[in-house]
Amino acid sequence: MQVLQVQLAVQADPAEVGRARRWVRTRLQGHGLDPDAPISETLVLVVSELVTNAVVHTGCPAVLRLTMPVPDAAAPDASSSPVRVEVADASRTAPAPRHAGRDATSGRGLELVELLCARWGWYPEGSGKRVWCEIDPAAQAALPAEAPVLNELAWQL
Repeated sequence: MQVLQVQLAVQADPAEVGRARRWVRTRLQGHGLDPDAPISETLVLVVSELVTNAVVHTGCPAVLRLTMPVPDAAAPDASSSPVRVEVADASRTAPAPRHAGRDATSGRGLELVELLCARWGWYPEGSGKRVWCEIDPAAQAALPAEAPVLNELAWQL
């Protein structure tokens, strides 16, 4: 199976998070994905959370990478394969999900990533780290069943 891998350099500026979201939407549309499809919305949200963490917690530039399967004659069902998001930053501090209380104004990013992705993790790389996650398109169809959990989390935001 072939994969499309694209990346974006992100500066150490919170305004870059919006640019990263727009960039992902453009890449998804260019890949033939409906921008309103559940997987597209999930990808944009996950990118937003991971890039925010990188920019806010390190104060350094980061690199966003998106890896998507490309359907071809050898793998016509590639659209059911996971999509991978990676963000490399300059901090070696391990990411740790926090379970923020109702009154907290931040601290839910990795909790969302944990809920929305099939898998996620991180590893040290050079003088920093790479945080990654995989979104399973097939699991996106099951998302409405998880809506009460996500609705409660969204209410807390």
